[in-house]
Amino acid sequence: MKAMYTAVATAHGGRQGHVKSDDGMLDLDTVTPKSMGGPGGDGTNPEQLFAAGYAACFQSAMQFVAGQQKIDASESTVTGHVSIGPNENGPGFMLAVKHVVTLPKLDQAAAEKLVHDAHAVCPYSNATRGNIEVEFEVTGGAA
Repeated sequence: MKAMYTAVATAHGGRQGHVKSDDGMLDLDTVTPKSMGGPGGDGTNPEQLFAAGYAACFQSAMQFVAGQQKIDASESTVTGHVSIGPNENGPGFMLAVKHVVTLPKLDQAAAEKLVHDAHAVCPYSNATRGNIEVEFEVTGGAA
């Protein structure tokens, strides 16, 4: 792959630590959620960071595809839900993703097609395809 851009971030201390990008735009404490046995509190966690990144990337993929298809995906939202749990097929843990997608300017069929087409081109979708469960809840708004 010929890289168009490379993001660089460094983690210290894992889930009870700090993450920072090389340009300083991302500079956050990490905290294990109480539901995972941690203290909770002020800070983010890898699942929140993944949810934010995948949601933003997926919305960009929808906008790209909508532009190619000359349809209106403005005012759309993507809310990413990333869950972590035990790997039922072996040691360790697994992730699962659910995106709640709202496309108020498209009817339901057009909204579902756009999400399907965007899933084929989104880099996060391509990275996770076949590795983790990814599902979509799609709502169109136009009559």
